[in-house]
Amino acid sequence: MGGCCSANMEFEGDVVEEEEEEEYDKEEEVNDAREGDFGELVRLKGFSEYTSMFTQKGKKGINQDSMTIWEDFSGEKDEIFCGVFDGHGPLGHKVSCHVRDALPSKLSYLLKEPEMVDYYSSSSDEDEDADHVDSSHNEANTQNSFSSFSLWKKCFVKAFKEMDRELYLDSTVDSFCSGSTAVTVLKKGEHLIIANLGDSRAVLCTRNQKNQLVPVQLTVDLKPNLPGEAERIRSYNGRVFAREEEPDVYRLWMADEDCPGLAMSRAFGDFCLKNFGLSSTPKVSYRELAEEDEFVVLATDGVWDVLSNKEVIKIVASAGKRSMAAKLLVRRASRAWKFQHPTAKADDCAAICLFFKSSSSVVRNSWPKMTLRRTDIVSQKKLKAAPARHAGHETTKTKPQTTAEASSEEEWNALKGVSRVNSIVKLPRFSSVKSGKKTSRDQNGQAI
Repeated sequence: MGGCCSANMEFEGDVVEEEEEEEYDKEEEVNDAREGDFGELVRLKGFSEYTSMFTQKGKKGINQDSMTIWEDFSGEKDEIFCGVFDGHGPLGHKVSCHVRDALPSKLSYLLKEPEMVDYYSSSSDEDEDADHVDSSHNEANTQNSFSSFSLWKKCFVKAFKEMDRELYLDSTVDSFCSGSTAVTVLKKGEHLIIANLGDSRAVLCTRNQKNQLVPVQLTVDLKPNLPGEAERIRSYNGRVFAREEEPDVYRLWMADEDCPGLAMSRAFGDFCLKNFGLSSTPKVSYRELAEEDEFVVLATDGVWDVLSNKEVIKIVASAGKRSMAAKLLVRRASRAWKFQHPTAKADDCAAICLFFKSSSSVVRNSWPKMTLRRTDIVSQKKLKAAPARHAGHETTKTKPQTTAEASSEEEWNALKGVSRVNSIVKLPRFSSVKSGKKTSRDQNGQAI
């Protein structure tokens, strides 16, 4: 198989011996899949012609990251769903896996509702004539250009809301002080619908006018100090502030207790904070794919904390094999953790790479390819001797920001110069948990 992208686009890349890739070929054979509700091909690991996925446990215990890919989504041959989920809290791994298994099915059923079926049976030509829409357009323009976007958004928002309610009612998964992010992409032909909840991220790789590969961030890391998020939180009497020991990390706190200190403003679960402005409503956006677009990467913050958007697309595009792209990315993130934060416990990492073009149309790239080394888990001695690759990058330390200064267009880095950020600082007292469980409400003030 050729490289992951079209030819004639050069990067500066690491030259790695081709034989090193053979060590991981045996692992490629493990590629389990099951059948979904409408005949979808559901994967929790492995690869296909258009996808690559991989996750790796960090140094903090059980892996709380999970991921899934549904091909022929909702029974449609030209649809594929990808989702990456990052759990947090004592039972974050259970919440993450529960969302991974249930959310795609909920969305799939919603897309089969009469309103959606009637639309596609009567207005399929309308989509073909839609104007090009990219991530810079606002929602009003998007709806005018892609007339079904409002229906897609409605389905995503409803599926996320039903998912959160199911977690609340499920006695087998204690999600009161545990939760999960979600970043999902649904590709339907040349249409890409993105739904984001939390601080996982989706980044597109495209080509500019000079035929160079450049990243386009499709989601905003939903942090508590974003102006709109902070306004909502404070309207619910929640608090947003950073502690002295980590002045660059703003957290969401309960009204009367300095807990739990959640480092994101939207998430599944975490019902101790739903009365204080934490939202389970996703940010939904749309992009019409163009010939210049190559692939999209979904990943948890364990990847984005140590690698910039540009570094991520460079690693994926330079992979010797498309099937190994996600594994290469996660292993490189793991190395970066050791290099940038040698005294910290590395975070879990999960990544999905969704390629837009058939592998048969891709030729060998002209830049040096990247493959996995046996030395990916290098010694501390070698790490200290390594060149400072990240000096001057957007992942370096920045000045603390106030809420008003935080921009939704910024490429966020959850670490912001500190040694390591935990998603939750402190659990609420049991008395607060018990009383709060009875009165959790959604963002419309209705009890759930």
